[in-house]
Amino acid sequence: MSNLIPVLVVVLMIWTYCRMRQQPLWAEAFRRVRQRRVAMASVVVIGIYGGIAFLDSIGWQDGRNEPRKTIIDRLFQKPKERTYSAPLATVTTGEPTPHPLLGRHLLGTDGVGEDVLYLTLKGCRTAIVLGGLTSLIATPLALLFGMLAGYFGKRVDDAVQYLYTVLDSIPSILLLISLLMVLGRGLDKMCIALGVTSWVSLCRLTRGETLRHREREYVRAARALGVSPIRILYRHILPNLMPLVIISVTLGFSGLVLAEAVLSYLQLGVEPGVGSWGNMIDGARSELAREPIIWWNLTAASTALFVLVLALNLLGDALRDAIDPRLRSS
Repeated sequence: MSNLIPVLVVVLMIWTYCRMRQQPLWAEAFRRVRQRRVAMASVVVIGIYGGIAFLDSIGWQDGRNEPRKTIIDRLFQKPKERTYSAPLATVTTGEPTPHPLLGRHLLGTDGVGEDVLYLTLKGCRTAIVLGGLTSLIATPLALLFGMLAGYFGKRVDDAVQYLYTVLDSIPSILLLISLLMVLGRGLDKMCIALGVTSWVSLCRLTRGETLRHREREYVRAARALGVSPIRILYRHILPNLMPLVIISVTLGFSGLVLAEAVLSYLQLGVEPGVGSWGNMIDGARSELAREPIIWWNLTAASTALFVLVLALNLLGDALRDAIDPRLRSS
């Protein structure tokens, strides 16, 4: 299932772009985004990360008893080194007698001789899968509860508000740790835990926007014509919520990527054998106390994480400015 998530994310992005550009509001918004170099650079960066995750999701077995290898695995089919080696070094690091390396490593190797660039690229898939699958869980929950509470009001609104107020009153990190201790460690379980706990803020925004739209003339006219509430929510209110949803999901995606790194650092995230920037940062804690300092493992994971989060935040800000003319900075 997790191998399909990067593919599904790419397909959804292409479908959303093709569908939205047919509408005048979104066509104008996309035109404004294309005029901003920072936004387009962010799109390119996110596309590179997505392409790496896509390549790391396509794999096959060479034989019945052989392990499954992805395209990324096959591109880095090199013998493991003995131990640490610095970026672009020719001998090992930290040994009394340095040994020649079997190959050149752009970002060096870790303690077991694994290529750091390979581990960094493997972390792209984990980040995209986590952000994509969690968004697919949290966004429908937020839309469902938010629209029902905002449109029907009264007891439905009270019940939804009580539910997300209770969830929001619990410290998020404690709630995540509790859920992961119950569900167990793993990428799919972490997506479920984050999805269950990350829909509250979007639900609040959706509820407020639905309250505003339900009193508009087009909704009143639809009710007067006998249109069912479900059809009104789906055909009339939901399209008007999509700008808010897309911006919130884009900005929230970066928070989910950071959450994976934090949970893996606390040894509550993905399994040790799965490529993850959080696992790399966790494994680099003791390396900073070595002599000489092993800095490249931590630097590679932190830089990859920083670049992706920065690109997502810049793209989210550009979309927000493009969609809402009152917030345009230029």
